[in-house]
Amino acid sequence: MNICVVALGKIGLPLAVQFASKGHRVIGADVSERVVQLVNDGAVPFPGETDLDTKLKEAVSAGLLSATTDTAAAVAESEAVVVVVPLFVDAEGVPDFGWMDDATRAIARGLKPGTLVSYETTLPVGTTRNRWAPMLEEGSGLTAGENFHLVFSPERVLTGRVFADLRRYPKLVGGIDEASAAHGVRFYEAVLDFDERADLNRPNGVWDLGSAEASELAKLAETTYRDVNIGLANQFARFADTVGVDVTKVIEACNTQPYSHIHQPGIAVGGHCIPIYPRMYLWNDPAATVVRSAREANAAMPQYAVDLLAAAYGDLTDVEVLVLGAAYRGGVKETAFSGVFPTVEALRARGAKPYVSDPMYTTEELTAHGLPAYEGQPVTAAVVQADHAEYRTLGQSDLPGVTVLVDGRRVTDPARWPGVRRVVIGG
Repeated sequence: MNICVVALGKIGLPLAVQFASKGHRVIGADVSERVVQLVNDGAVPFPGETDLDTKLKEAVSAGLLSATTDTAAAVAESEAVVVVVPLFVDAEGVPDFGWMDDATRAIARGLKPGTLVSYETTLPVGTTRNRWAPMLEEGSGLTAGENFHLVFSPERVLTGRVFADLRRYPKLVGGIDEASAAHGVRFYEAVLDFDERADLNRPNGVWDLGSAEASELAKLAETTYRDVNIGLANQFARFADTVGVDVTKVIEACNTQPYSHIHQPGIAVGGHCIPIYPRMYLWNDPAATVVRSAREANAAMPQYAVDLLAAAYGDLTDVEVLVLGAAYRGGVKETAFSGVFPTVEALRARGAKPYVSDPMYTTEELTAHGLPAYEGQPVTAAVVQADHAEYRTLGQSDLPGVTVLVDGRRVTDPARWPGVRRVVIGG
């Protein structure tokens, strides 16, 4: 097949490479001339994705992958179009469809009869049928479900391990009609491979969920579940702090029973997905009180961690505090909705002087994110915000002035902090 992947970001580019690895000719479309040039040179435009560098070079060298800024022309050459354009939302989950609208109009200009269009960007329920179908029809003069096929198939991967996750999880597909769904299933069966999963009640592979709406809801539901579960764990942790119980031992005990799957508490829930998609779900279903309460509970955790620091240290006025970790999770160079930002704000609100360090970021990069970079200033308190592997071996000798450490991720080794008051959430 000839395939067009629209948007060559941290999900789109690995997808394009995966499709090419199966022998298909792939044209990647992106609005960034820099990204297009790098991809055409076989160079990865962002770090951290396992095996992407070698697989990209192989695909480009084989003549199976190229990139362009002309989306309409790329679509006109393709039998299938996969859309992974970012959807921006505000803090309340209200979508800004600007970039996706622009991309969809460009796709429509190049759309020809018989083409499959698959949206993978997480969307509010009903968007594929009620927004994209009319927009594609208007711009192309074709009719969805008659002249071209339209499905929603959510990405279910984590950056850093995209290729492994593509094999590990069933690929969910929902069409606006049966014919669209059938074309979507055949397409993904031709571009993906799947690991055997004995734990599934049917074979791992491409699963037709019956409608675009069901597929849209599945993505929102699985992510919202995680946020609600973490919110519950954080509530348990905060209560455990009041009664002197180690909540991790409680959770470990509970999860030995097959009906309990309690997640781990922590200082923050960050990234592009978990903090955002529950808000997007609430945009569809504003009466979902459980979802709203969990989101509020998780959003309050950075403030709670700073409150723990103040309770252990005392007045934080003019106290220099090091926040360890700018990334939203360990091992990933990404600050999207990271807990570092509200943690720094909460420290400043208490009069402290916060600094931030991260093994994945330079001083200049931290400053560019509006964060006060740590350059060896003397600090007397520290807060672990990200669970980087480097922090497992961090100790009192590395930060000799620190008297109180709040480990918001339980990643540090207590034995390495003699004489330091080490506080954990739910400890």
